Amino acid sequence: MIETILSNLALIIGTTLMYSTPLIYTSLGGVLSENSGVINIGLEGMMVIGAFAGAAIGYFVGDPWIAFIGAGIAGGLFGLLHAFACVTFGANQVVSGIAVNFLGAGIALFLSRMFFEGATMTKSIALDNKMPRPLNGVFPDGSLLKIIFDNQYATVYLAFFMVLIIWFFMYKTKYGLRLRSVGEHPTAADTLGISVMRIRYFAVIMSGVFAGFGGAAMSLAIVSNFRPTLISGHGFIALAAMIFGKWKPQGALLACLLFGGAQGLAVFLGQFDFEISTQLISMLPYVITIVVLIGFVGKSAAPSADGIPYEKEHKY
Repeated sequence: MIETILSNLALIIGTTLMYSTPLIYTSLGGVLSENSGVINIGLEGMMVIGAFAGAAIGYFVGDPWIAFIGAGIAGGLFGLLHAFACVTFGANQVVSGIAVNFLGAGIALFLSRMFFEGATMTKSIALDNKMPRPLNGVFPDGSLLKIIFDNQYATVYLAFFMVLIIWFFMYKTKYGLRLRSVGEHPTAADTLGISVMRIRYFAVIMSGVFAGFGGAAMSLAIVSNFRPTLISGHGFIALAAMIFGKWKPQGALLACLLFGGAQGLAVFLGQFDFEISTQLISMLPYVITIVVLIGFVGKSAAPSADGIPYEKEHKY
């Protein structure tokens, strides 16, 4: 009995790590963008285009790492578009993010139809061309560690490493201090010779890169192709995780694990024959997202200049 409970718990933990990974990448992108003072609700669209690019490049090239990098570049291009509208022209950042979401989904479907004979989903990537599983076969059969880590793809471990990198960048380097200063008080940063526009461009582009990585973590690891419903709100869940994590990389990580745990629990419960509809069970991650936002968003304080366009004062 106890062994069964532990095995089921290990299975849920393993599924949690798998489904948390795309959220971790994308929420890190949101952390960078919003700490620089630019709201980015276009993470969903950047994830979608990253998922398509990863699946398409992975299918045609056959190298998952090239596909992963390509997905990041695709997301970064949409980040550049968002930065161009918001940083250069001072456009409404929410409206620009909504436009990016529509563009990401639309362009992904358009390119899918173009390259895959009119189909709205890409062809499946061969199993050998998916992301590698570094710890596959390392642990003995039947062990809890094998259940948790045996089927975890490299993207999982890389995501946790990137959390450490972003935390170190933001809080232990002068460049991270500059980024946070631009998000808190851009006028003061500007008077000290810090280029507000350059830092915001960098942060928003990198948010697109990380969102692209998040999309690729779905299409190159969890599944093996792109389809229109693949992302289905994960970008918004990552945005909620960033807010719940108080705009900090370590907080976003914990929030992503919470939401990933909800997804893992939904997957685990889905294998049983309950009288409850499977559609209701699959709603669990989104319901938890709404509850968390209602309960905690008012207690979190965004960077002071988040969402406020900056116009450099000219002296005559």
